[in-house]
Amino acid sequence: MACAAGALMFVPWPEPAPPAGAGGRPFIWNQDQRWQALEVAFQRARESGCAGSRPRAEAMLGHARGLVAGAAAGRVGPESVVFDEIERTTFELGPIVAACPETIPEYVRLVTRMRSAVKRQSRHWDMRLAATRTRMYRLLYGGRSALEEAVLQAPPGFFPPLVPGDDEPSVTPSAEVLGVTVHSGDILVSRGGVPTSALIARGNDFPGNFSHVALVHIDERSHEASVIEAHIERGVAVSSLPSYLKDVKLRVMVLRLRSDLPKMTADPMLPHRAAVAALAETRRRHIPYDFAMDFADHSKLFCSEVVSAAYEPFGVTLWMGLSRISSPGLVAWLSRFGVRHFETQEPSDLEYDPQLTVVAEWRDLQTLYSDHIDNAVVDAMLEGAEQGDALGYPWLLLPLARAVKAYSSLLNAVGLVGPVPEGLSAAGALRNRQFSRMHAAIKQRVVLLASKFERVHGYRPPYWDLVDLARRARAAFRPGGRFAGGRSAARLPATERAWTLCPNTSRTTASAWPTSSGGARCARAR
Repeated sequence: MACAAGALMFVPWPEPAPPAGAGGRPFIWNQDQRWQALEVAFQRARESGCAGSRPRAEAMLGHARGLVAGAAAGRVGPESVVFDEIERTTFELGPIVAACPETIPEYVRLVTRMRSAVKRQSRHWDMRLAATRTRMYRLLYGGRSALEEAVLQAPPGFFPPLVPGDDEPSVTPSAEVLGVTVHSGDILVSRGGVPTSALIARGNDFPGNFSHVALVHIDERSHEASVIEAHIERGVAVSSLPSYLKDVKLRVMVLRLRSDLPKMTADPMLPHRAAVAALAETRRRHIPYDFAMDFADHSKLFCSEVVSAAYEPFGVTLWMGLSRISSPGLVAWLSRFGVRHFETQEPSDLEYDPQLTVVAEWRDLQTLYSDHIDNAVVDAMLEGAEQGDALGYPWLLLPLARAVKAYSSLLNAVGLVGPVPEGLSAAGALRNRQFSRMHAAIKQRVVLLASKFERVHGYRPPYWDLVDLARRARAAFRPGGRFAGGRSAARLPATERAWTLCPNTSRTTASAWPTSSGGARCARAR
């Protein structure tokens, strides 16, 4: 009997077929020739030097400022050709600015003004239309990408970590966060530093830059700031501001409800009341993490849902354009982590909601290049998913994973946090481990290839080249951590070698960090 029971621990439980996705059409730039032309333009601009490139950069910046000013005047629809010209000029400016970094500050102001103009015009657009969503994405995500490509080619000191947006008026209690005056009810959209943070950001019909959402509460008397957020390992919780900032953040964007919305003019304290209610509900009951990503059922909450559920009772419906996850391979992978709803609320898409103003955006410039590499690796891995790559796991580890899951369930029953969170299966934890190891091995090879690229060309590979390098690395990768030809992948760093069931699979993620004794402990990262 004991042998039979032990043998059963090795048997995987039947898993349902992957559900249907959202049925949308994932966005594809499909402009390889354009990207190559931009790279050639950068090479020529580098040869000319800043002295030769600056006059052209300043002329193009002036032209672009005129275009943005025109787009900000009156009402302009998403189909307007002025936006086509703004997009073209923004991208073509990138390589010229990169070759003359003294012009980067003006380029930053241009991209920021362009975002403000587009968001202002979008107040009159139908966010349900695919054409509207595509226009918003091409300009906002595209503008951020063009800017960061230029920044990554420049020496340090030309780009500020904090870029102010629009100072949306607010009367709610406030505090200073990362050099920004943040008000109660503000929304923090951030990017974590582990592989699954990149999966969250990129796993969307419109791949983005953000992986986590949290709600700010600021006490009226003490002005102490706290953050309400969903952790996969312990559900919805209230974090102090230092605790929130201690977790790895590659970038943070502050969003604020517009003060001229009808609900806001009737009740300017609405954001604070939403934060107060969310804080009280979090303290009143245990709210498990929602792996299914069902934003309509608030018995469990994922990170985006924490914010949307807080504002919903006050008549504000966020994510005017819902996120869609349609690619079959991506849907199959996410479903193995428990995701069941593929028309949902993704962190990156909240920026496009016209009800919200971008107050500021902060980036960790020391890790921006690594952020881009993480994205490129995930993009290549997801291409593999569409080609049939399965996200498996070593079945020999299943008995141990199930034992740890059972132990975690006992801890959950008495209100404690276990190594495997509520809602995540033992197989899901193992898949998370496998995804992270695959990402780490492919990334390490990409870093080597990118270093070789930089030695040969004299500059860092731009994103399209990083994706190509990641494709090559993924094509050579074999399950088990080996590359084609039988050669072992380069030795992983200790943070990746340490094996644990600490998950990092969904909205809030965790990774294994080595302890002084050589073991590992869980550290959250969103």
